Amino acid sequence: MRTIEHATTADRQEILKLYKIQLGREFCPWNEYYPGEEEIDFDLSRDSLLVMREDGKIIAAISIDDDEAVKSLPFWSEDLQPSGEVSRLAVLPEYQNRGIAREMIYKAMEVLKERGFVSIHFLVNRLNTKAMKSYEKLNFNKVGEIEIFNQPMFCYEKKL
Repeated sequence: MRTIEHATTADRQEILKLYKIQLGREFCPWNEYYPGEEEIDFDLSRDSLLVMREDGKIIAAISIDDDEAVKSLPFWSEDLQPSGEVSRLAVLPEYQNRGIAREMIYKAMEVLKERGFVSIHFLVNRLNTKAMKSYEKLNFNKVGEIEIFNQPMFCYEKKL
């Protein structure tokens, strides 16, 4: 049975392992430093890290982020404020292509709406064609393009 819930400090190492498993995979822009314990601790401190468990094992994670550099980008619609950001979506490789990322995004959208946000936004590496196809199927709007964090990114947004 699968459940999506807020992560706890007891989940730190399992989440870090999930992040590190992504390194070197096609389209993954992460490196040995990012994301790491600092990002996990930041997310946990704000109760903003969601995990999906199957039989107690963490198989996916997503963060409701709060990054001033992303928040201040000029692409986000003024009439869709306040807008919440999601980032650091990861799914164990053996569970990919099963709609889990979509479930995680929907849950993050639900949490954002409960917290009073009007829309959701996020960045995707322009080379990550697999993710872009998924987001377009979910009716996210591509609203901009930028080089940020040493990565070529597309900016996506959607009303909640």
